[in-house]
Amino acid sequence: MSSAKPPFQTKILLHGRAALEQAAALIREGQAVAVPTETVYGLAADATSPEAVARIYAAKGRPSFNPLIVHIASMDMARRIARFSPLAEELAGRFWPGPLTLVLPLQEESGIASLVTAGLPTIALRYPHHGAMQALIRESGRPLAAPSANASGAISPRRAEHVMASLGGRIPLILDAGPTEHGLESTIVAPETDLIRLLRPGPVTAEMLTRIMKCPVIGPQGDKIEAPGQLLSHYAPSKRVRLNAKTARKGEYLIGFGDMPCDYNLSETGKLEEAAARLFDALHLADASTAKAIAVAPVPEEGLGVAINDRLKRAAA
Repeated sequence: MSSAKPPFQTKILLHGRAALEQAAALIREGQAVAVPTETVYGLAADATSPEAVARIYAAKGRPSFNPLIVHIASMDMARRIARFSPLAEELAGRFWPGPLTLVLPLQEESGIASLVTAGLPTIALRYPHHGAMQALIRESGRPLAAPSANASGAISPRRAEHVMASLGGRIPLILDAGPTEHGLESTIVAPETDLIRLLRPGPVTAEMLTRIMKCPVIGPQGDKIEAPGQLLSHYAPSKRVRLNAKTARKGEYLIGFGDMPCDYNLSETGKLEEAAARLFDALHLADASTAKAIAVAPVPEEGLGVAINDRLKRAAA
């Protein structure tokens, strides 16, 4: 176990064999490193080591009641950690590898550090599609706990420079493989016997789940924190955010959608996929601007727009 402590001289290394070997060595030493997935950059550490997981919470300033997603690189690894119902097996078969996280009962002999689950009897598991994260899991030989690589509650990072701005000095290494594809965190679901509970909307939409799985999809039940991304205030810039803005008020940075004058447009043609990919870029730019506040134009509450609006409501909370 490494005794190295922050402040670090954080390095950004382009993803490749040498960088991967350095990152895996740090993981095995119990450190946390930033690595891209297809959704956002994650802050990864050995999910079986309490000390390593504690370093994630410390680097992010994350509350310990907020559980983490564990990333795996094979179904064999996943089944050693969680119990899969027939519906969970089917979901994994249809959507893994990809931007879907399953909340499942934890295996008794999983070896996962209790800090990861925040004391819950369940675990959030994802088999990511991104080659960098898959390679790091395999090279390190560990399942990796990996929340978004940013200070807790702040804007999620789509680029290595976003990670550096938020966590520079708190972690030793950032693997840079360019901007992430989806730009929104994974969809989180809890499969039950014959229905799916949608705990956090994301790139895999409720409509996609209903169409492909042919079973009911319902929202979270009650206010209990069951998965990451359910805190009321999350993904938040340092500036006040006003939603459903048609025009900017004095001193506001306007993030637009569709054909409209603005400082930054999520999608001039009104494409939700483009808007989702550019959302966190827009919030980072707005937060770094000289404007005193941020305004965001209305985004349709349909398809991927549900996930976009979920992030915006938590950013504005």
